[in-house]
Amino acid sequence: MVASTFNPNDPSHSSAGAEASLSRRSLLRSGLLAAGAFASAAAPSAAAATARIRRGRPRNVIFCVSDGMSASVPALAERFSQRVGRQRGTALRQLASDPEVTQGLLDTSSLDGPVTDSAAASSAWASGSLVANGALNYLPDGTRLVPIAPLLADAGWRVGLATTTRITHATPAGFASAVPNRDFEEAIAEQMLGVEVLLGGGRSNFDPKDRGDGIDLLERARGQGYSVVDRAADLDAAGEGRLLGLFSAQHLPLSLDRRSDPLLAERTPTLAAMTTAALRRLAVDDRGFLLQVEGGRVDHAAHNNDAAALLWEQLDFDDAVRVALEFAAARDDTLVVVTADHANGNPGLSGSGGRYRATSELFDNLAWQRQSFEQLLPELLRREVQVGTDDSIGECLLTRTGFAASPEAIRTLRQSLRREPTGETNPQLAGIAGQLGSLLSAHNGIGWVGTSHTSDWVVCLAKGPGQEAFEGLLGHAEVFPRLVDFAGVNHRNPTAAADRS
Repeated sequence: MVASTFNPNDPSHSSAGAEASLSRRSLLRSGLLAAGAFASAAAPSAAAATARIRRGRPRNVIFCVSDGMSASVPALAERFSQRVGRQRGTALRQLASDPEVTQGLLDTSSLDGPVTDSAAASSAWASGSLVANGALNYLPDGTRLVPIAPLLADAGWRVGLATTTRITHATPAGFASAVPNRDFEEAIAEQMLGVEVLLGGGRSNFDPKDRGDGIDLLERARGQGYSVVDRAADLDAAGEGRLLGLFSAQHLPLSLDRRSDPLLAERTPTLAAMTTAALRRLAVDDRGFLLQVEGGRVDHAAHNNDAAALLWEQLDFDDAVRVALEFAAARDDTLVVVTADHANGNPGLSGSGGRYRATSELFDNLAWQRQSFEQLLPELLRREVQVGTDDSIGECLLTRTGFAASPEAIRTLRQSLRREPTGETNPQLAGIAGQLGSLLSAHNGIGWVGTSHTSDWVVCLAKGPGQEAFEGLLGHAEVFPRLVDFAGVNHRNPTAAADRS
């Protein structure tokens, strides 16, 4: 059982670190949903269903989330994997090609509209209730929902969270905390202690030197039996039991930048390495577990319209999916689910040249990029302010991305850097990220619809016992009853009426 210090239902935490000892039974509301079988949107023959679906109840669930993964991204990543010399395709392609895998879709709508943010999406998975964008397991009337982590802990399951973002960021936070605003990350950090394995960035939200209240959550974690590590090499060296790994003050560096910087590579573990470490901790006995694995920075690269950074992040996520699938393949009790919380930017590789024969050549240029837009944009801004010449901006683009931009393109980019109108009619692409992404589309063939989340349905693949529960079209909130039912948990949270005006 989880220690009594894990109490996401208590919004108050004293500076002295005293934790309230509340009875969860008094907090869990028992408004059960009407019983019924999970409906399947597909209707295969009985023989086909038997061959394709492994029925049963899993002891373990590995829930893999590529945050912001539009429907086009897996296909782009498959091609990119071959182009950058990985000598293999993607695990996601292999999974989708497997006739025994259940394929479905998730409707990503939130409580207040067709386009969700990560907080509302994760909350729906973790509580079974739609919430408004920006909230974590809170209804608009102030009702506090109970997330999945303490519910599973009470049922005897372990829980782990591994991410490339801050561990207190929206997607991992949704599984283990409840706050009215996702930006309350210091409060989220306090609520998350008690989860068996926490791996990612966000050390600033635990360090007393950076927290506004001066509380030392690192020392508190050690007092609760956590091994606390901050370097990739320490993952293997840490002892048994709970594990808190915080490998950056903020988000982990983007994979593209980590590849170009040996110091970052030495300090920062890959998502696959964190997944391996988490599974080693969680699978120590016959207790069940839920592990959420998030490729969180796919979303950030999409917001920046940075195709190369996005695809390297997707491959980093794909390697973690491969670890999960290999773990599950050696057992008969583990379900692997691979999905996204929402799409973002909807990148697409468009046909170029006569009979589209220039398309592959343009796409190959992505492999040359040496720096993410996250690092490139500040350098371009610095050069515009301090140097202010076409040559300086052009040289920066050429050395960092391999793109020899035309004089006209450079002048347009400089206008954007100075926040001057460029004539762009799509307001989503009028900012500097959108302008840089559009500029480089002539170099890599990748076009974007914008720099924000979209309303698209997202893919959901499942393999293992219980996989049939994820077939067909589901809403985000329909994930929760499936997950908790695997653990024999009957709790259902209250809901609010969705605003579809």
